[in-house]
Amino acid sequence: MPRPTVAQLAYGSCTVIFSTLAMLLLSGASSGVGITLVAVAALVLGLLVALTVPLPGPRATVVARSAPRERTAPAPAAPAEPVRERAA
Repeated sequence: MPRPTVAQLAYGSCTVIFSTLAMLLLSGASSGVGITLVAVAALVLGLLVALTVPLPGPRATVVARSAPRERTAPAPAAPAEPVRERAA
């Protein structure tokens, strides 16, 4: 299993913190069960956000290009040699 990137950790952590604060303020939970449910929901949301952050793909290598070549028409094919028949 690959290790999480810095971006995944940052997005997940920020999501957990801000969603916990928002849900606690909006729900007005004051009991231990309510706070626990809000915290668990925030952790699940943070995990989902961290997993959906796109992973960096393989680095593209830069290939040095020369000056673009002009396209030329293909050379015409050589005409076929006429068939010579033997005289009887």
